[in-house]
Amino acid sequence: MEEEIKAEFERSGFSLDDEEEVLKKCLTFCINFKLKPSDLVSSWEVYYLNRQLSVTSVQNAHMDGFLLHLQNEQKDVVIKEDPQLHIYSSNDVDMILNDEPEDTKEGILGTPVDRSEIIHSDLSNFTPGINGKSTSGKQLKLASNHITPFGQRKTKFVVQLSFNNPPGIENGIKEDTFESLEDDVIRRVRPSEKCSLQIHMSQPKPGCRFMYDRIEDRFSSLEDRIIKYANALVASGLYEEPTDPTVASQNNVFSVGMICCDGEGRLNEKSILLQGSVEHSGGQHVRLDVQKLTQFSFFPGQVVRVEGHNPSGHCLVASTVVDAIPFLAPTDMGLPPTKKQALDQEFQATPSTMHGELSLVIAAGPFTTTDNLLFEPLVELLAYASRKQPQLLMLLGPFVDSEHPEIKKGTVDRSFADFFHVEILRRLQDYAEFMGSAAHVILVPSIRDANHDFVFPQPAFDIHLSDLKNQVKVGCCTVDILRQLSGEEISRNPANGSSGDRMSRLAIHLLGQRSFYPLYPPSEGVPLDLSLAPEAMQISSIPDILVLTSDLAPFVKVLSVGGRIDGDEQSKCICVNPGRLAKGIGGGTFVHLNYHGNLDSTSASIIRI
Repeated sequence: MEEEIKAEFERSGFSLDDEEEVLKKCLTFCINFKLKPSDLVSSWEVYYLNRQLSVTSVQNAHMDGFLLHLQNEQKDVVIKEDPQLHIYSSNDVDMILNDEPEDTKEGILGTPVDRSEIIHSDLSNFTPGINGKSTSGKQLKLASNHITPFGQRKTKFVVQLSFNNPPGIENGIKEDTFESLEDDVIRRVRPSEKCSLQIHMSQPKPGCRFMYDRIEDRFSSLEDRIIKYANALVASGLYEEPTDPTVASQNNVFSVGMICCDGEGRLNEKSILLQGSVEHSGGQHVRLDVQKLTQFSFFPGQVVRVEGHNPSGHCLVASTVVDAIPFLAPTDMGLPPTKKQALDQEFQATPSTMHGELSLVIAAGPFTTTDNLLFEPLVELLAYASRKQPQLLMLLGPFVDSEHPEIKKGTVDRSFADFFHVEILRRLQDYAEFMGSAAHVILVPSIRDANHDFVFPQPAFDIHLSDLKNQVKVGCCTVDILRQLSGEEISRNPANGSSGDRMSRLAIHLLGQRSFYPLYPPSEGVPLDLSLAPEAMQISSIPDILVLTSDLAPFVKVLSVGGRIDGDEQSKCICVNPGRLAKGIGGGTFVHLNYHGNLDSTSASIIRI
């Protein structure tokens, strides 16, 4: 039967790592659950897709999670046959062995929800150590009784993808487990140089009023984007003042406007409108014909410069499009000193000339799995950071995820603020005390944080940051703009068939538009308030590292950011999507990046936990 199992896996395109051990466990599953090899592999394919595994090899580390998947499948079959039947689990056995009386429960005896609530309540008064172990015997016993699929994993950290890493680390899968430690002591190796932090742009203040924006505020914000774009083009000295695209003319016209859709549906080649500014066209729009363009990439809210002709006054036939704000330098064009200084301050696109070094770990929430609120992935991440000693730990929300099943159902017995302080800040405080003065942690909120203001742009958490000089510019956004742009963008590839890198193209849109959120109208569920510090969404300078958290596949990419219009060398930027630290009932990914002033010596790893 083992040979049959192996053949079925290979027929489905899967290879076996640690073949002997994997086949032994698969044979046990077939016997215990009365499955044929073909049925077992079919179940594995469902598990593989649900967990979004990125490797096609069946590993021993997957077996515990696969076993739970098979158990749930069998349970669902039994419950479907007899809905009144209660399936007893290890949680019921733990409750009986611990002499917990039935009348202490508020729901059905021994349901997983009840058990997780009790354990979570008992664990709420302590914080695990950096290595994930508690000093309390009772609490450790309770934690060990509640075994989750995440907690059963033996291989905690696996390098999923490497960028510019030295030859010692393969660009593939490499286990990175902890060494055996005696007495739970981790040797501390401080970073070579302490980093400092500085906030480079305005932001809403904690406690500010929001969602009082008026139509006038939205209009002014959109008009301001078009005007700034047009001024930057004229300041380059290569383009004339834009004209009204709605006026009929047999000559070529140069217009600047915003891409819009003529209806409620998704943008397509037949529904593209160009809305001009009030200054140049009274805010009117005209249909945009893109048939003559060999390639393009458009989305609603994008500001572009279009060259073409409008013979009828009703349709602008585009011949060329510029979809990124040009880079400006102090020597560009002959403008009055006052205007040139204002533009230089507005669009500081020249990358940092100071070569800084920075070692940072980047992780995005959720920080706990969907089957409990124990925050085990966060504990493991802090253990990794304690071992690797990065100069900066960058955590992006959500921290208390409003989409977590128990949060949505309202089954928790504590406030969201209490969750944040106990489960997040207390653990980070332990990490900071362990690291000493070498610890630097940045917390960036998300609109999915149940304990924070539901508005974008968001006020920062009320945490004091030292106002010190920073040589490495890091920009970040927790709204999933990549996924939203991916759903709205339309594009045409060149005739030579080269499709390019779509993720890079989406990220470059943000830098080209100088905005963390250039999409308009905003995606459903994004509480965009354009009256609340709109400058907080502006990208005033090209960052060295751009962090964009997304549900899309994690990546580390080098972006070639336009370059000056006059043909100067393109600027480079490292774009990072760390993925989510927790995915469903399992662990997710984070990024460990070592920046050394230039791309050749910079290395990064996407690590699956």
